[in-house]
Amino acid sequence: MGEDVRLRAVVELAQAMASAHTPNESWRAAALGARDALAGSFAALSVWERDLGQLKVLVNAGDLAEGEEEFPEDESYPVHRFPEIAEFLHERWAGGGEPNAWVETADGPAAGAGAPGYSHQRVAALRRRRRGSCVVAPIVLHGRAWGELYVARPLGTPVFGRADADFATVIASVVASGIAQTERLEEVRRLAFTDPLTGLANRRAVDMRLDEAVALHRTDGTVVSLVVCDLNGLKRVNDTHGHAVGDRLLERFGSLLSVSGARLPGALAARLGGDEFCLLTVGPSADEVVAFGDELCRRAAELELGEGVACGIASTGDPIGPLKSARRLFRLADAAQYRAKAARSVGPVVAGRDGGVVRLADEPPQRPPAEAGERRRFRGMPRVPPGGAC
Repeated sequence: MGEDVRLRAVVELAQAMASAHTPNESWRAAALGARDALAGSFAALSVWERDLGQLKVLVNAGDLAEGEEEFPEDESYPVHRFPEIAEFLHERWAGGGEPNAWVETADGPAAGAGAPGYSHQRVAALRRRRRGSCVVAPIVLHGRAWGELYVARPLGTPVFGRADADFATVIASVVASGIAQTERLEEVRRLAFTDPLTGLANRRAVDMRLDEAVALHRTDGTVVSLVVCDLNGLKRVNDTHGHAVGDRLLERFGSLLSVSGARLPGALAARLGGDEFCLLTVGPSADEVVAFGDELCRRAAELELGEGVACGIASTGDPIGPLKSARRLFRLADAAQYRAKAARSVGPVVAGRDGGVVRLADEPPQRPPAEAGERRRFRGMPRVPPGGAC
């Protein structure tokens, strides 16, 4: 491959990663770009998970072998099975220098191609997947080993050589820069949708998810529920013990909301601001959400500080009327929360479960179905003057 072709391949790889909008898109662009630049048939990008002691595959791209998935959920390999990886995992290049790529073939390490050591696991994998050779390039980010880039060629094609390994080292550096940019963008996105004190979602995240949930409800009737909570006694805690203690109370309740809510599939726990929190669920029944609210109120009352929580719930699984907007569900849950606070309720107040017609203050009265039916039945009949027909 000529120098101009390789330079163009590097530029295209960098541009593809820069235009990616999600980590998955960025990882896929890195793998495909490396595959094309090195004239391979397959490429994979893996990350070193230090806490778990394993190399986790993020993406497989190109000609996939049997059992390989583009974005695998659980494809990982214990690092001790790959002794050559340990060479760069132990901060080998933390003080400077370049991590060098190496080549292995289905017959073992390629002579003179920079192989740091024979890996039975890689050779066995090459043979099993009918690949003739691979080049492995460590990815170093912020002076630490981040993971590896792996590119393979099929049996019967020219094996990678020393020049390919050197070029793979350059590609790995470009990929590392792209990953760093992706991580920065993800951090910006995370901060934009995360409450900095509790680590829960913020109001912006709730509004976005609620709009999506209501659209889904209109499409297929999926149950959408919203729990709105107001932490009682926060002002007293702040005034008596200081805001640092009040912040700890907010954090403790946030953790309680998150842990309890995790039992409901797809739940989003959020802090709306100040002492207000909420939990949005999509799928669980109204009864399941009310049971969660009961438990949350009970556990919040057991917190050392504070005075429990006022909790309001609104769910499309209850008789709350047509849901014309996400805003209406939010206002119904909020109104139920205010009723719980005013009544000093020890449990949640649930919109639509008190036997009355659910109506917000600025909504027109809803005519009962029977009365509406009567109007339809008598529509078009001659008016009867006062005093009767005679």
